[in-house]
Amino acid sequence: MSNTLLIRRGATLAAALMSASLVLTACGSDGDDTGDKAAETRRVKAENGTIKVPVDPRRIVTIGNTNLPFIDLGGEPVGVTEASDSELDVLPKEQRAAYEAAEIIGSSGGEVDLEKLAALKPDLILVQFSSDDWDKVGKRLETIAPTVNWGLDTEWKAFADAIAEAGNVADALSQQKAEFKEKVTKIQKTYSKTINGTSFVDVSRGTWNDPGTFYIADIGCSEIARDDIGLDLPKAAEGKDPLAYESLPFEQISELSEYDVITYPVDADGRPTEPFAPVVKTNTWKSLPAVRSGRALGVFCPGNNSYGPVNQYLDSLDSALANLPGKQ
Repeated sequence: MSNTLLIRRGATLAAALMSASLVLTACGSDGDDTGDKAAETRRVKAENGTIKVPVDPRRIVTIGNTNLPFIDLGGEPVGVTEASDSELDVLPKEQRAAYEAAEIIGSSGGEVDLEKLAALKPDLILVQFSSDDWDKVGKRLETIAPTVNWGLDTEWKAFADAIAEAGNVADALSQQKAEFKEKVTKIQKTYSKTINGTSFVDVSRGTWNDPGTFYIADIGCSEIARDDIGLDLPKAAEGKDPLAYESLPFEQISELSEYDVITYPVDADGRPTEPFAPVVKTNTWKSLPAVRSGRALGVFCPGNNSYGPVNQYLDSLDSALANLPGKQ
């Protein structure tokens, strides 16, 4: 009989075969302890209803996409599911230390060990699942500790608000929000004429893309540049899949010549990201008017699901626009 719960982070969750009695046995001795911790409670709203959570949770386990946003807010989880190397590589040192200090209770692919989770005696579990996945496994998690679940379509700002409220880290969120507003306002004021009179396109490429393909980004950090900053960036028609979902052959790179400015992904040192490097090596890329005139801008986006990495992205975008030839 399996003692793990199989999940796929950020996508769908496949329920493992596990009897209810095993789950209850794994956590049955923890009920009184977590009850004492949760003696003083408050209510938070989530995908799975209105949940009673501790006023001051001390032993928080984060699963899936809640890991890094909670740590970004200064949280120190006692248990986490495994993050990818690419996610960890861009974390500030103190955040990586907080992640590495936690017990790994599941893989990024990934398995969640319910017995290991219960042994941590959490007083709160934060998860992000699809609604179908929650129907399969949510009750099992709730037998261990109060569990707060958010759906995969939760907008990133609302997600940050909700994690801060549930995890009692709202002070850090307030500071991050203030920094976000300040950075957005600065970019809008400094580059107002450029923003209003320039067509942009954000292009990228991921490790999942087939060889010889790229995509036009209209979600993630590109969405922030478009919706919060106001850059004139292409996006999918209403009701259609994001442009980012369509892989385009390198032969179509020449079509980017219709845009005044191109942005593309770079790492923290300003080098094209490893997946995108093949694009900049093509002659088609090198011959683009924006590339030849210095109007192809590398921008660092460490993440887009919490304010910390978004604020880093805004700093990088600010620096890139500052180096734009003929900026106004």
